Amino acid sequence: MLYAALYSLHTTHSIFNVFRYISFRTLLAALTALTISFVLGPVLIRRLTRNHVGQPIRADGPARHRVKAGTPTMGGTLILFSLLLSTLLLGDLTNPYVWLVQLVTLGFGLVGFADDYRKYRRGNSAGLSARHKLIAQSVIAGVAALLLLQVPSFPPIVVMPFFKDVHVHLGWLYLPFAMLVMVGASNAVNLTDGLDGLAIGPVMIAAGTYMIFAYVAGNVKLAEYLQISYVPGAGELCIFCGALAAAGLGFLWFNAYPAQMFMGDVGSLPLGGAIAMVALITKNEIVLVLVGLVFVVEALSVIAQVTYFRWTGGKRIFLMAPIHHHFELKGWPEPQIIVRFWIISIICALLALSTLKLR
Repeated sequence: MLYAALYSLHTTHSIFNVFRYISFRTLLAALTALTISFVLGPVLIRRLTRNHVGQPIRADGPARHRVKAGTPTMGGTLILFSLLLSTLLLGDLTNPYVWLVQLVTLGFGLVGFADDYRKYRRGNSAGLSARHKLIAQSVIAGVAALLLLQVPSFPPIVVMPFFKDVHVHLGWLYLPFAMLVMVGASNAVNLTDGLDGLAIGPVMIAAGTYMIFAYVAGNVKLAEYLQISYVPGAGELCIFCGALAAAGLGFLWFNAYPAQMFMGDVGSLPLGGAIAMVALITKNEIVLVLVGLVFVVEALSVIAQVTYFRWTGGKRIFLMAPIHHHFELKGWPEPQIIVRFWIISIICALLALSTLKLR
C-alpha cells in the first residue's frame, strides 16, 4: 500500500524512485517490523499478563520448566502483526506470491490461535487434538498449493540441489508434495518451540537464507549466471523474508532466556508454514531440509521416540523428546542448548547457500 503510493510520486519527485528497488524496500520492511515489535512488545506482555494468558506447563515435562508456569504466551501474535503489516506496506500487492505467503501465514496462525485459546480456556496444555489440527493445516496448505499452481509463471518442478540439470516434473502431483512440505515444516517448528528463544533463532536464520534465495531466483541475470530456476516475481518475497527475520529479532528481545513471553502455537505453526511456502516458490524445497535441519531433527526425534516406544512396549531412545529435552535431562544448561542449536542452524544455512554455486 505505502509502496504503491510513494513509488507513484517518482515521476514528479525522483527521490521516490528508490522504492523500485527490492533491496531498499526489504531494508525498510525489516526496520518497520523491528520497530513495531519493540514498541508493541511491552504492551502485549502487559495485556497478556493482565488477562492471565499464561503458559500451561505439561506435567510430564522437565521439572525445571515448572518455574515458567504462568509466563505470558501467544506472543507469536506480535511476530505476525509486525510481519504482515510491514509486508502489506512495502510489498508489491500486485504480485500473487506476496498474497500466497500471507495467506499461509494468516491461515496457519489462526489454527495456532485456536489451539492456544483452547489451552487458555481450559487452563491446561490440552489444545486442539492432533487430528483436528492436522486436518485444518492440510486444508489451508491444500488451498495455498492449488492457488500456487494457478500462477502461470510458476513451474511445478522439484529442483535437486548440487545438480544443475536435475529437475523432477511433478505436474499435479506437486499439490500433495507442496502440502506435505508446508504441514511438515509447520509442525517441525512447533515441536522445536520448547525452550526460551530456541525456535525463533533458527526461524530468523532460515528467513535470512531464503531472502537470498528469493532475490537470486527472481533476478533473471543472477539465475542464469548461477544456473538455477528463474521464477518471475519471486524476488518480491525478499520483503516478506526480511520482515520475518526482523520481526523475529524484535520478538527475541522479549523471548530470550529467561523469557518474558512465549511464542505459542500462534507463532510456531505459521512461521514454519511461511518459510515452507517461500521454499516452494523459490524452487528450494529440498534445500529446506538442510536450512531447517534443527527442525527436522527435532521432529524426527519425536517420531523415533514414539515409534520405538510402541514397538518395544515402553522403552525409549531418548530421555525425553523432542531432543532438546533429552539434553536438558542430561544436565545441559538451557542457554547452552539454545546457542548450540543456533550455531548448528548457521552452519546449515551456510551449507545451503553453497548450493547456489556448487552445481
